[in-house]
Amino acid sequence: MTSDSFFEKPKNGEPWDVAIIGSGPAGLTAAIYTTRGARSTIVFGGTAWGGQLMLTSEVDNFPGFPEGILGPDLMNNMRKQAERFGTEIRNQDIESVDFSASPFVIHVNNEQVLAKTIIVATGAATKWLGIPGEDKLRGRGVSSCAPCDAPFFKNKKVIVAGGGDSAMEEALVLSKYASEVTIVHRRDAFRASAAMQQKVLSNKAIKILYNTEIIELFGEQKLEKAKLKSTEKGEWEMPIDGLFVAIGHIPQTAIFSKTLTVNEIGYLVRNSQDGYETATNIPGVFTSGDVHDHHYRQAVTAAGFGAMSALDALRFLDMEKEN
Repeated sequence: MTSDSFFEKPKNGEPWDVAIIGSGPAGLTAAIYTTRGARSTIVFGGTAWGGQLMLTSEVDNFPGFPEGILGPDLMNNMRKQAERFGTEIRNQDIESVDFSASPFVIHVNNEQVLAKTIIVATGAATKWLGIPGEDKLRGRGVSSCAPCDAPFFKNKKVIVAGGGDSAMEEALVLSKYASEVTIVHRRDAFRASAAMQQKVLSNKAIKILYNTEIIELFGEQKLEKAKLKSTEKGEWEMPIDGLFVAIGHIPQTAIFSKTLTVNEIGYLVRNSQDGYETATNIPGVFTSGDVHDHHYRQAVTAAGFGAMSALDALRFLDMEKEN
């Protein structure tokens, strides 16, 4: 692909202007902005690059694709666009980062990479049930995002697994489309807030199965039925078209949590200061996407945060140059 780079890549031992850790919509959008801002940019995308969209099928709610687009195709397009402007993308998992002095030091594959600024865009991984058939049918009826996929289940039967606020929200969204929504919860009471529970309990389209677990999924080309187990009925099979797993997410912050501030559930904290809306507690280090956003968790909002973090990094670099 022809490069439209506006900068020269650093020579051996010289720092990159921007290092981005993560290669989902947030990370790659940030790279597009920083490279077009004439700043050398390297992305550590991980051995499984592309984020959660690489595991999805049809994406209907990302602007600019009136006929929809496959998740992997969308991510490949973003990658090509970032590379077009000169981004260097490495499918490597970083080992650690030394934030103690600038330039920062990224340790990866027995190499040290220097960077004047860092954008952490490592995302959050869905907690899955870990049952037989789940991996095979992911994207073929098994989902973790009702706002993304609910329209595909119009007039169909779906299950929501979980008992927290996220599960209630998923069920409420699905109730606008599906003919039958059943929340399956392994305990005898929800842990969701009273307000969210009331919304669900007053919705006649939503059924609830307490003390019940989903133990196996069946289907060839798409999800066809689930095997459930309860303390009262034992085991039985239920024909379904969709399963929405809402038992939580795991922010990918483990290697940063001793140096960057995280909240009580492990997400990075945006420490807005001096006009930098995506700043962390360390000057020159920014955050973007689902690694800090545990509320929206959408590809388009992640991309928006990617643009914000890039603009913050560009402004930071300009200010450092002036000083």
